[in-house]
Amino acid sequence: MMNSSKHSSRKFFILLTLILAGEVIFFLPFVIPRIFRPTLLQVYNITNFELGTYFSLHGVVAMFAYFFGGPLADRFSARLLIALALWLTSFGGFLLVFFPYRIALTCVYAYWGLTTILMLWAAMIKATREWGGSDAQGKAFGYLEGGRGFSAAMVGTIALLVFGNIFSSVAIGDKQTQRVDSYQVVLIVTSFVTFFVGILVWSVLPEGNRENKIQSRLTWKTIFKLIKLPSIWLQAIIIVCAYVGYKITDDYSLYANQVLGYDEIKSAAFGSFALWLRPIFALLSGFLADKFKSSQVIVCYFLTIATCSLLVYAGQINQSNFAIIFVLGINLMGIYGIRGIYFSIMNITGIPINDTGSAVGLMSFIGFTPEIFMSPLMGYILDSHPGIEGHQIVFLVLSLFACFGLVASVALHRLALRFELKI
Repeated sequence: MMNSSKHSSRKFFILLTLILAGEVIFFLPFVIPRIFRPTLLQVYNITNFELGTYFSLHGVVAMFAYFFGGPLADRFSARLLIALALWLTSFGGFLLVFFPYRIALTCVYAYWGLTTILMLWAAMIKATREWGGSDAQGKAFGYLEGGRGFSAAMVGTIALLVFGNIFSSVAIGDKQTQRVDSYQVVLIVTSFVTFFVGILVWSVLPEGNRENKIQSRLTWKTIFKLIKLPSIWLQAIIIVCAYVGYKITDDYSLYANQVLGYDEIKSAAFGSFALWLRPIFALLSGFLADKFKSSQVIVCYFLTIATCSLLVYAGQINQSNFAIIFVLGINLMGIYGIRGIYFSIMNITGIPINDTGSAVGLMSFIGFTPEIFMSPLMGYILDSHPGIEGHQIVFLVLSLFACFGLVASVALHRLALRFELKI
């Protein structure tokens, strides 16, 4: 009984550590810019399009990192890979504190494309799939995404309070200088948090075993075998369409600023509020995925995203801020819900657990391509169509991708039913 209790506690702390690592590593490149987007644009004196190109640069490097990170995860322990990824990522944050220039921003985003993905992504997904076993894949990935969302919301809220207290305590004439100083404080705190989570990973995660190295010799042959599976391609399309939705959440704080008329602090609070919905919807999706089928739940979510995005585009809800916020919130349910479970589909389509690293690398190589094109596209739309029109066009783009995702998820659901009949 005592051993069982210790095992459960150990398992809980392993998942908790994976959750922290899986989100903390993205604080510097994505979460902080998402919350403080209007401020970041002013600190570096850049446009939405220019910020989008930095995200795109991260995505270009990350594409190759996803592909090569899969076999790497099947060869080395998650403990080593994830700890190194966190330590190296934190270094990029400290670099921006000392060199707050555009050229540094360019170099660091390319660097982060490598450190955040190559050693972490596939290793984290594989470890989570192993944690979930055969009967709790939905919960495992729901806990992972929900926990990551909770971590992002906590740190985002703390960063907002720190920034707001410093920024609002100075005279009008000093605002730009204080804006830069406040943002640097946020970077320093976030970089230290990232580094210390790396230490936690090294202390908690198991060391791994030699069997992974033997298995890795077969990985490249496995990749060619996986390429032939229709489920890989359908799941990759689902990830593409879902990730477009996730990238568009970067627009939420700017939407609040430019459309709802909120100031910098209130618009950052709006972005932080959106982050708090992420753990709620991801956890809910995990339970729904185990009760029904992951593919079924994803079909419903894509339908929700398509409908809500069209409402925002059509402008029928513009007369009421409450109506806009409600529809945007329901939209987030679909976006965060799909993110919580799209990797759990691997179990219902028959991808062997030993091939998880390679499968995740391959799906991510295709699925996360919005990292390359979505931010520049969104930046171009917002800069060339100022005000509410630009934001409406952004949501039209989201509705189109949601329709593609709906078709792919219906096809994958039918494929999963056929696989179930075979076994």
